[in-house]
Amino acid sequence: LKPQAQFCSVHLFLTMANNSMHCLSSQKDLGNILPPILIMEFLLGLPGNAVALWIFCFRMNLWKPSTVYLLNLVAADFLLIISLPFRIDNLMRGENWVFGDAMCRINLFMLAVNRSASISFMTIIAIDRYFKVVHPHHFMNRLSAMQGAIISGLMWALVLSLRIPLLTNQLLYEHDNSSLCRSFSTYKEYSFGIKLHYVLYIAEFFLPLFLLLFCTFKIVWILKFRKMDKDRKVRRAIVVIGVIVGVFALCFMPGIVTGIVTLLIQKYRPGDCVSFLTASSLFSLSIGFTYLNSALDPVIYCFSSPLFTKTLKTAFNTLGWCHLEVDRRGSATSEG
Repeated sequence: LKPQAQFCSVHLFLTMANNSMHCLSSQKDLGNILPPILIMEFLLGLPGNAVALWIFCFRMNLWKPSTVYLLNLVAADFLLIISLPFRIDNLMRGENWVFGDAMCRINLFMLAVNRSASISFMTIIAIDRYFKVVHPHHFMNRLSAMQGAIISGLMWALVLSLRIPLLTNQLLYEHDNSSLCRSFSTYKEYSFGIKLHYVLYIAEFFLPLFLLLFCTFKIVWILKFRKMDKDRKVRRAIVVIGVIVGVFALCFMPGIVTGIVTLLIQKYRPGDCVSFLTASSLFSLSIGFTYLNSALDPVIYCFSSPLFTKTLKTAFNTLGWCHLEVDRRGSATSEG
């Protein structure tokens, strides 16, 4: 990934043409497409993350930095889950926000924080696996759970501080008798908070993507050239990072691609409202993939932590929901 490419993408977000305001649309057609998708993701993500949160908070006895990072990933997903019904209601009303200016800012703030925090902790989990396989004697592998919690706290502080400007900007405005609540739109003047929001949207995709691919290639290299194909830790690390990269690409790449295409049209063909609104609608539809992240993250919990899987199976046995056998290494097989 070349730095020039990142610079050009960020530049596009910061130089959106002011004369495209006449292309602004409330995109009421999305009210027929997105709500069913978001409702399904809500129904999948809420129980999955609720069970994960219950396991981490009340059933987990042995804590490691990796489990601390997973707990924070669950917390990030819950920020999205509790905010999602507001977006569903907004879309079902034809993108007419009825909850007021303060709730608009809070809702968009929480959605942005979820995206940033979720990406951050997925990346941290991948990096943690990288050090365990590629640099097994590195001091990062000797961190305590408390040190993992400190790292997580610093990450939350960074994410929240970078997203706080969304709370200070006017994000609710009138158009065609509707109150539009958006963090991405065509603004006549760009405040610092909006510029920062656009820059972060791109940077938090390409930088983690580079790190995830780097970790993946290095671990695969270890597997191939150090003849560690039978090493269970290495094989699990490859699976974990593979799952993370897959979820990351599926959930966040559509938004980046459609967003950049929208801005290219706006930058170089400012009078082409048909193309702009089509691309803008596709960008809005990509939100369904972004929210899918919270429904798929429980898969990462199971693949990343044998301890989590073991605790989950043990909890199910205790509740009498099913009868599972847990082996010494923490994996579980069903007995029926």
